[in-house]
Amino acid sequence: MPAVLMTEHLYYHDSFLYEFDAVVAEFCAGTRPAIILNQTAFYPTSGGQVFDTGWIVSNGQRARVIEVAEEEGKILHYLEPSVHFAPGLPVHGVIDIERRRDHMQQHSGQHVLSAAFVRLFNMATVSFHMGEDYCSIDLDTKTLSAQQVEAAEKLANEVVLEDRSVEIRFVTQEQAQGMGLRKLPPVERDKLRLIEVKDFDLTACGGTHVRSTGQIGAILLRKTEKVKQGWRVEFVCGTRAVKTARGDYTALTEAAGLFSSALADVPQQVRKTQEELRGSRKGREQLLAEIAELYAEKALAETAQKNGRKIVTRIFPDRDLAFIKLMAQKATRQGSGVVALLASTASPAALVFAESPDQTFDMGALMKEALAELGGRGGGSRDMAQGGPQQVEAIGPVLAELEKRISDSAKP
Repeated sequence: MPAVLMTEHLYYHDSFLYEFDAVVAEFCAGTRPAIILNQTAFYPTSGGQVFDTGWIVSNGQRARVIEVAEEEGKILHYLEPSVHFAPGLPVHGVIDIERRRDHMQQHSGQHVLSAAFVRLFNMATVSFHMGEDYCSIDLDTKTLSAQQVEAAEKLANEVVLEDRSVEIRFVTQEQAQGMGLRKLPPVERDKLRLIEVKDFDLTACGGTHVRSTGQIGAILLRKTEKVKQGWRVEFVCGTRAVKTARGDYTALTEAAGLFSSALADVPQQVRKTQEELRGSRKGREQLLAEIAELYAEKALAETAQKNGRKIVTRIFPDRDLAFIKLMAQKATRQGSGVVALLASTASPAALVFAESPDQTFDMGALMKEALAELGGRGGGSRDMAQGGPQQVEAIGPVLAELEKRISDSAKP
């Protein structure tokens, strides 16, 4: 049988066609085998809507359709590996019904929601995205308030409850000009496929849609964010909305249990906990600063002066970078002639070198020198530097060598 040049799009006429018969026009072998049929009900990724999945069956062979794409009028059905369907072979296609129904709910819901934003606030939709967990539309607007989002959601759900018919029609580009379409496609075609939500929305679209708005189910708006081309609104419809709401309720119930509060009180409890954490964090920071100051005082008292300076060298196995940095600051600010060479061997290991303002050593240069032996990265200024050494076992000898060199230096 000669190969056809174009694939007939069966889903253009009936989105509820879940099974169909066809003939293999071409078979593309390779690591991603694909077939082209003379006609198909499988929807390819297009217009923001993702592809259908399902199965191709023939002569006892059943192959999973894992992706569908359209190229120059041909629809490629990508199959699982290690299958082969010869050109001219009759096949039977089976659509994944649950996935198709979900896509119809999301896409039809998007039409209703986009129309609601236009009717209420004259905000046009400039793009639509359908993901696995949520969908989104980008609105052409500089501002978007919570009140506007709620109003659009309310109107969209009213249209759903009214169960308005959703019809398909085909018109010429010229006919479409005077029909009041919400959005005309940029590319001219011989025929335009229009999706009409009765007395509410009319727009050109090649996607799969419900027969009436009641089949969309609830439309739930989830999140808004400012993007480059306007405002993005995330939403879910139908069964996906129910699953999302159930997930939200489960998470909120668990949070309420942890706080021993009612569901409605969870936000207040979270705010209260955040305030307590901020207070606790400030208290810990103050306590840590006081401990670091005591350690600095003790270390200075225990360190003998040589050549007009005191060199405080300490290695802590149980303190982190934040502590040794605080201690170095406290030590070098308590008096003149102080150099601090501090290390933490706790994971991750850290080094901090610091000097009081009257000293003339370059802490940044000393840090680079130390890390050249210990490995790792770091740096800083003349007065203070920090780094993350890799060879922890060699920290002691390296600090001892630096201490001796600084100690032997003449008084500035």
